Amino acid sequence: MLSEMKNRSGIFAGLTLAFTLLMSLPWLVPHMGWTALVGFVPLLIMERLATEWKTRRFFWWHYLAFVLWNAVTTWWVAGATVGGAVFAILANAIQMSVIFESFRIVKRRTGGVLPYIYLAAAWLAWEKYYLTIAEISWPWLVLGNAFAETPGLIQWYSVLGHLGGSLWVLAANLAVFGVMVALSDGRMGGWNAKARVAAFSGLALVFFGPMIWSSCLRYEVPSDAPSLKVMAGQPNLDPYEKFGSLTQEEQDARFLHLLDSAGVPDGPCLILAPETFTRYFMLDNVRGQKSFQRYQAWLREHPDATLIFGASAYDVNVSYSAPSLLCYDQGKADIEGRHIWLTSRNSAVATDTTGRYEVFHKSKLVVGTELTPYPKFFVPLERLFGGNLMGKCVGQKEISCLHVNDVPVGVAICYESVYGEYCTGYVRKGARLLTVITNDAWWGNTPGYKQHFSYSRLRAIETRRYVARCGNTGISAIIDPSGRVLDRTPWWRQAVLSGEVKLLDGETFFVRYGDIVGRVSVFLFLLLAAAAIFRPRKR
Repeated sequence: MLSEMKNRSGIFAGLTLAFTLLMSLPWLVPHMGWTALVGFVPLLIMERLATEWKTRRFFWWHYLAFVLWNAVTTWWVAGATVGGAVFAILANAIQMSVIFESFRIVKRRTGGVLPYIYLAAAWLAWEKYYLTIAEISWPWLVLGNAFAETPGLIQWYSVLGHLGGSLWVLAANLAVFGVMVALSDGRMGGWNAKARVAAFSGLALVFFGPMIWSSCLRYEVPSDAPSLKVMAGQPNLDPYEKFGSLTQEEQDARFLHLLDSAGVPDGPCLILAPETFTRYFMLDNVRGQKSFQRYQAWLREHPDATLIFGASAYDVNVSYSAPSLLCYDQGKADIEGRHIWLTSRNSAVATDTTGRYEVFHKSKLVVGTELTPYPKFFVPLERLFGGNLMGKCVGQKEISCLHVNDVPVGVAICYESVYGEYCTGYVRKGARLLTVITNDAWWGNTPGYKQHFSYSRLRAIETRRYVARCGNTGISAIIDPSGRVLDRTPWWRQAVLSGEVKLLDGETFFVRYGDIVGRVSVFLFLLLAAAAIFRPRKR
């Protein structure tokens, strides 16, 4: 008995490692997205064996598999915060395991293919929740992101978005597993020739059909579309030095000298500076800010240029009521009983030589460093442990565009570029170009900044817009509407990227109608969950 248990544990361990390898490769190795199409098969085999062997406490096996997948692909978060990395890995994995365990419960109550349809619907509904209403949101491993480095396979994301890619991954895995079960059980031997042909034809269609569809949706940029010159300045500032030893005046001088050395082109030009490039930027007196004045003086030498820069910005608030812990209190009430406090923002500011300016505040905030989720729970914890443990940024409720010579431009600030349906909001607001400003240096030279960069390629396909990306330390790039990288800068090197983009109109199916896959999956999940709950348990 002991020997048999060891053998079974060895089989489970091997299948766990196979799952981890196949599901991690798309996030770590370019052009390996296809492995996700069979990545869940080892996990499904392990679950089937556990059912046959009546394995107790199998939950810990599939939880281990999800922990390893999360750890191998997102360990780099520890470069910014070790505690945050541990929490993200364990918490994300536990949610995956809850979904998988609910599938096992449904499987015990029902039969046939219904539990597997439930698994796909539940997983997609969870991804939809992560991408929309969840306050603690970490959608880095949305299954559709697996193809970020293989854009030639997913041109149909302009129709279904990256949750369509998640559906492809789940459908392919379930189809492969279904054929394997039919072969191992000997049931396929009893099928006639037409049934076997239908089974393998269906498998081929699920596996290769989206690839064929992608080849039929090649996008051609209209030749008569107007163009705009773009420069992305990559100052290559170490974030710990940037917010420590370097003054803002020194950073501004270095950045503007970098642009002048590269040569600012004549004519209308968009110049990008990275996320949080300017610090302590007070929004109640923008024109009085020293940085803004320096930029204005420089722009007078380049009258056709528009500068968009990231800012660690603050609103000053005055009230007779005390502020909550979600703001930065500036001391006790003054002699008139007024409280003065700051509201923190992660912002993008656009300005040109006329002195006008526009501001957009980041909406999708990073949990912990920028956002305190579920404040009724976490704010009391802050009081208990002394406060200032989590982020206190306030986001903008509604998407808006900034403008370059009256041309609407969408500016996704860092983490926002991970959210596909969110980014379609810029296009619905009229954006003819998408930009991403970010600072990925906190993670160091790890897979993190590469993964973050690759997600911008998905946004280009989904919206059929050029994407101009500016990173503090890289990767800065220009991406065309098919997800092809036209030019890019190296990592951790001072550089200026210059190029030209087309200003495009029109809306893709995904932009116009949103995430249909997610909405249908939520409905199907609720329907199947209710059916499983109210159906008598099968004997």
